Amino acid sequence: MADKVAVVSGAARGIGAAVAKRLAADGLAVGVLDLDAAHCADTVAAITDAGGKAVALGADVSNEASVAAAVEELAGSLGGPTVVVNNAGILRDNLLFKMSVDDWDAVMGVHLRGAFLLTRAVQSYMVEAKWGRIVNLSSTSALGNRGQANYSAAKAGMQGFTKTLAFELGKFGVTANAIAPGFIVTDMTAATAARVGVGFEDFQKAAAAQIPVQRVGRPEDIAHTASFLVSEGAGFVSGQVIYVAGGPTN
Repeated sequence: MADKVAVVSGAARGIGAAVAKRLAADGLAVGVLDLDAAHCADTVAAITDAGGKAVALGADVSNEASVAAAVEELAGSLGGPTVVVNNAGILRDNLLFKMSVDDWDAVMGVHLRGAFLLTRAVQSYMVEAKWGRIVNLSSTSALGNRGQANYSAAKAGMQGFTKTLAFELGKFGVTANAIAPGFIVTDMTAATAARVGVGFEDFQKAAAAQIPVQRVGRPEDIAHTASFLVSEGAGFVSGQVIYVAGGPTN
């Protein structure tokens, strides 16, 4: 994978940072993309200190021009990207009757519009190379979750987006798959605990009790799965949704 270049959105922290570091360890050069390039410094430093190649990219993934500029910057710095991991996400949780239009639009903009814009910007490099890997972050919330009508709809949409990409781009040697994490310890799950008024440690313990493997997930659990889906060995895996949740979810 030493000649491959990846771009990972939402990579300043959490799952995105773990995925970026793992892909770099696998030999890829990585564009570490987040809303503010300065926030990517720790992830980039972790990669370069370990001998890898990475560049920080700032972009609003919901903005077409911003995404195009970031991908152009990456191509000029490390080479044309043929791997994209659409991980950028936000929460605007609320019950439907309390949810504002702005809350709905913001979540759709970052998750779905962002994945569309970044993938579209990268796909020309994939088609030219006759090789590519797309990994989209969905969620177990795609199956429905109280207080997350916007997030659940966006994460379900990521699955349909993924399967369509698999159909359209397969003939160019491009695979598209989605990872649907369950409970992963991140700042976002900590925010959910705060929203429902539960201490984060207690929140994790309650979640672990309901998970077959009896533990909550870590960002590295998602990074391992992304590593496989990006690998040469996953070339016959496409259009799939892999639930990384410690056990069956439906």
